[in-house]
Amino acid sequence: MINIVVSNAEQNFMTNGKLCRIKKMDSNLTQIKAEVYEKSGLKMSDFQTETESKEYGACRFELNGRKIISRNSKITPKKVGQFVTFWKRNKNEPIEPFEENDQIDFYAVNVRTENKFGQFVFPKLVLIKKGIISTKKKEGKRAFRVYPSWDIANNKQAERTQKWQLNYFYEITDSTDFNKVSELYGT
Repeated sequence: MINIVVSNAEQNFMTNGKLCRIKKMDSNLTQIKAEVYEKSGLKMSDFQTETESKEYGACRFELNGRKIISRNSKITPKKVGQFVTFWKRNKNEPIEPFEENDQIDFYAVNVRTENKFGQFVFPKLVLIKKGIISTKKKEGKRAFRVYPSWDIANNKQAERTQKWQLNYFYEITDSTDFNKVSELYGT
């Protein structure tokens, strides 16, 4: 028998005499699930919040069996683009970049301004190629900037970065391209 108790912060349920807690997803991901994933035929499962990077809405889940790591980006006051973390911690060790052998398929970055909303869907292989995920030959990054379509890059490096990143971006509007979403997630 399963008993569910719902609060604003988490859902608790008893199964086989054990108390289980499922943290709720943040408002960005809740909106994406309802307005994009469900309309694209993408089924979310195995949702788990991460204990660190809570301020970025850090979580993991599966979409149609593909392993997703998700974060919300943040607007910073002095630079164009948005900042997002992308690191892990093994037990009590220092933080480190994700590695090519980590079990992920996509890194989803949710971006929002006052009037705009979108998501980057970066495949693992692209992040390896761009030096964001570590390989045996090169250490990856613990954080990076993303440049949604509405940002105007103000230097050559930002322009180059935005150019490749926009291949993995969709804006969430009344006319979201659900075929592009399905293509980005490889379904």
